[in-house]
Amino acid sequence: MIKVAVMGASGYTGVELLRLLLGHPQVEVTCVTARQNAGEPVAALFPSLLGRTDLVCEAVEPEAVAARAELIFTALPHQTAQEVIPPLLQAGRRVIDLSADYRLRQPALYESWYGRHGSPQLLAEAAYGLPELFRERISGARLVANPGCYPTSVALALAPLVKHGLIDLSSLVIDSKSGTSGAGRGAKVGSLFCEVNEGFKAYSVASHRHTPEIEQTLGDLAGEEVTVTFTPHLLPVNRGILSTCYASLRQPGDTGQLLALYRDFYRDEPFVRLHPAGSLPNIAYVRGSNFCDLGVTVDPRTGRVIAIAAIDNLIKGAAGQAVQNFNLLCGFPETTGLAAMPVYP
Repeated sequence: MIKVAVMGASGYTGVELLRLLLGHPQVEVTCVTARQNAGEPVAALFPSLLGRTDLVCEAVEPEAVAARAELIFTALPHQTAQEVIPPLLQAGRRVIDLSADYRLRQPALYESWYGRHGSPQLLAEAAYGLPELFRERISGARLVANPGCYPTSVALALAPLVKHGLIDLSSLVIDSKSGTSGAGRGAKVGSLFCEVNEGFKAYSVASHRHTPEIEQTLGDLAGEEVTVTFTPHLLPVNRGILSTCYASLRQPGDTGQLLALYRDFYRDEPFVRLHPAGSLPNIAYVRGSNFCDLGVTVDPRTGRVIAIAAIDNLIKGAAGQAVQNFNLLCGFPETTGLAAMPVYP
């Protein structure tokens, strides 16, 4: 059994992480931190976990957490995670960070989107935790930067096309929609029921913080700089992301050819499911699971390809992917603790 801790467990990602870890056959959760809820039983904070754990939320320093766990998941806000991760690493612990603090390799790029970074020397070391694309680097890392939800969906949707040089990289347009849980559990006017219900809107147009992460990941796959047009939207649903990606093909092709390419590219990936011709992903088909469903279609009239991905933003877009990375770090099968099928309807 691997002793693990979760720091910053009071949000939606935190409860999903605890749910998955408490069901993992190789995990013992020894410490849960949530400063604003210190002293409160985890099951009182999250009644969905009633009867599954007697853990109590704590407000303890990183050194105390490191003394009780071999590996730590940090589900803290951006710029807060970077305060606790260096001492955890100094104590010889491995860390899977679910914030954005270590996803971008260039300090100046991070600071232009998020603000000052307190440990920029760790940026180049952190392994970007998208197993389907960067598995080899993750397995030996001491710090894993768990990807953002939007970048996960976009990278998996476009990777085969980018890797094989089939699209004009200057033509990329990405249209993504997310459920409201992506905004977190904290009270915000924009996330109130009456603000979201029966509505559908774009937000952070030409300014979303996941943009440089998307460009960095696609650039790594392409071997050159990539610039995208990325527009996120808020759906009046609890969870799920649907990303629709548009690009111009360099050479004529058809849907059947690209489906064959995707099938071969992801043939050994347990969490990537490719829809056949005539079927497309739906967030309802992945809810509560670590799956990423993909669909691809060629529009022969315009010469453009449309690649679509659906994920649960809290699972494959956050907690589930973190557990998948944990399995890689510890030498367990990647599906351990993640075999649950989606909840439907």
